[in-house]
Amino acid sequence: MKLKEKEFEETFQELRALANQLGAEVRFEKGDFKGGYCILKENKVIVINKMANLQRKTMILAAALKELGVDQIYLTPKLREVIEEMAEQQ
Repeated sequence: MKLKEKEFEETFQELRALANQLGAEVRFEKGDFKGGYCILKENKVIVINKMANLQRKTMILAAALKELGVDQIYLTPKLREVIEEMAEQQ
C-alpha cells in the first residue's frame, strides 16, 4: 500500500490515537537514535526522534505498535495494512 504525502498526517494521527488506546505514551525526543517501543518504569513508551520526517515517524510508530501487539483488537483494514507493511520496512 502506497500512501500519498497528505495521507501520512492522517495515518500518523490514527496511529497515535491507537497508541493512547493501548496505554502507550508517545514521546518525541532529540538525539542520535531511530526510536521504538520500550517499557520505562512499568509504563509503555514509544519514543520517536523529533528530527525525523513524517514518513519516518509513521514507520517507527507503526513498527512499535506491531511490537506492542495489535493482533487482538479491531483496526480498520487500511490501518492494519499500514502497520503490517511499515513494520516490515523498519
